[in-house]
Amino acid sequence: MVNIVVIGGGIAGLTAARELAGSGHDVLLLEGSDRVGGKLRLEDVGGITVDVGAEAMLNRRPEAIGLARDLGLDLIHPGTLSSRLWTRDALRPLPRSVMGIPADLEQLVQTGVLSDAGIARLREEKVLPAPDEDVSVADFVGERLGREVVDRLVEPLLGGVYAGHATELSTRATIPQVVALLDRSPSLLEAASAVPAPSDVPVFAGLVSGVGQLPQVLADQASFAIRTGAMVRELRRTSTAGFELVVGPTAAPEVISADRVVLALPASPASRLLGDLTPVAAHELSGIEHASMAIVTMAFRVQDVDHLEGTGFLVPPLDGRRIKAATFSFNKWGWVREAGEDLRLLRTSLGRHREEAALQFPDEELVEQSLADLHTATGIAARPVDWHVQRWGGGLPQYAVGHLDRVARIRASVASVPGLAVCGAAYDGIGIPAVIASAMRAVADLTAQP
Repeated sequence: MVNIVVIGGGIAGLTAARELAGSGHDVLLLEGSDRVGGKLRLEDVGGITVDVGAEAMLNRRPEAIGLARDLGLDLIHPGTLSSRLWTRDALRPLPRSVMGIPADLEQLVQTGVLSDAGIARLREEKVLPAPDEDVSVADFVGERLGREVVDRLVEPLLGGVYAGHATELSTRATIPQVVALLDRSPSLLEAASAVPAPSDVPVFAGLVSGVGQLPQVLADQASFAIRTGAMVRELRRTSTAGFELVVGPTAAPEVISADRVVLALPASPASRLLGDLTPVAAHELSGIEHASMAIVTMAFRVQDVDHLEGTGFLVPPLDGRRIKAATFSFNKWGWVREAGEDLRLLRTSLGRHREEAALQFPDEELVEQSLADLHTATGIAARPVDWHVQRWGGGLPQYAVGHLDRVARIRASVASVPGLAVCGAAYDGIGIPAVIASAMRAVADLTAQP
């Protein structure tokens, strides 16, 4: 009998296990794959070990940077170079905004991101109160500022975070800071322009040698047991109000008993395990859709890409390009540039929600598509000396309209089963700090129970 089993070895599960073990509990973490880390991963490209999943975390939230410091890891911040938008057939400066809501109208005009008609519609902002119910981002912003603001400013930012579409994503769940602008002024433009210019405190942070080392270091320092290759196939209640977990291959199942359980899993596998325990939560989790994407990382010779300026660019979907973003890693992160020596690394991302067909190509073809778009956007004509394609199938949960209410129903249903808690990217945010916070909330919920 184990005191607490944590199912899932991503950053949520590892954080939850660490907190519980630190409070004196006997904890076992079970991870179905052959490694911990989830969407945080390092791979070798051109002899350089780099992130092929998330590469940065919000610096203005305490959870992730606090954990990194506790683990003795060295924080680093991106270079202060500019990012751009590849739209209307040119690389244009990314204007200052609050998640796409322009904060400097005259600067926006100078960038040429919007057409004359789009600027004219923007200047005719419809001043409306905050909606009583959740609506899509496209409806919320488009009704006030025009569809072109949605298509060319909001969409590429949402695509970079959620790989989703403004027509379906929840305003209250994905851009709460924009809704909060209406507390300052009924005019979104006036409220956004009143937001202070960026301070000296960096927005993002990374780790020297990559964010992907965070879960492995956490595991290496763990005071709890970890088993990889341990797929949990069934979770059931026992007559003594504990739990039994059926683990491993169907031909040779193992049963593990536990007093309490934390599910730190994506929505779909969590739904399958909760079907008998809490059908309401299982049903709600099954309704959360996911987007698939791919990260293509390429190593070039110095002379082939050193003309590139800035940290990269975002791509609005209506421009019809194959990539949705490019990151010039050697410009963005000093440690990547130093590690590369005579090589320069950059990466592209492809794939959006319900556009999985765009990823149904061999890895080599995704590289070719990336190179074609990079050539058109930046003039790069060289071949990479090495590359790596990381596919994240169903990797990004979609926060559809009504997501916050859905999460409340899930948590209420889970709370009806004593000794059970859930956490992960499906609930309160998909960034690293938000996922860590979700784990901390699950621990608090679990330990508060008698």
